[in-house]
Amino acid sequence: MKPVETVRNELVIDSPVGKLRLVASSKGLTAIDVKATYSKLATKPDGRAQEILAEARKQLTQYFAGDRKKFDIPLDLRGTPFQIKAWKTLTRIPYGKTISYSEQAKAMRNAKAFRAVGSANGRNPIPIVVPCHRVIAGNGELGGYSLGLKMKRQLMKLEGISAAE
Repeated sequence: MKPVETVRNELVIDSPVGKLRLVASSKGLTAIDVKATYSKLATKPDGRAQEILAEARKQLTQYFAGDRKKFDIPLDLRGTPFQIKAWKTLTRIPYGKTISYSEQAKAMRNAKAFRAVGSANGRNPIPIVVPCHRVIAGNGELGGYSLGLKMKRQLMKLEGISAAE
């Protein structure tokens, strides 16, 4: 039996942090890619995925304008069960607040997994909407960010978060 493929659609938008390529399935947003500004997917348009992309564009525009504090876009998270749990935990960090990797691990009821949490966050396919930029090192320093520390600083500044260098 042939596996059923989910149709994915995409949209490239401009933002204060550069061009963002949004990817959605009919179930939800699957990725935000800041490194690619062109279409990689050759798929047929899917009405539900197109609706999700339009809503994602709207909510990201509101976020960058300072008018949105929480996203409510459907997500189609794809990863290991641990990664998905880590990413869902990220969505509960309030706008303008930070937590440490250790605090995130504790919130996941796995206090010793802070290194694994950092690794999962580094593989977050939906940055900004799934706000891994709100996680910092236990000593208050920025820690890492898969999209670069410059972008992490930009996003934190937008949210009024000051962080140690």
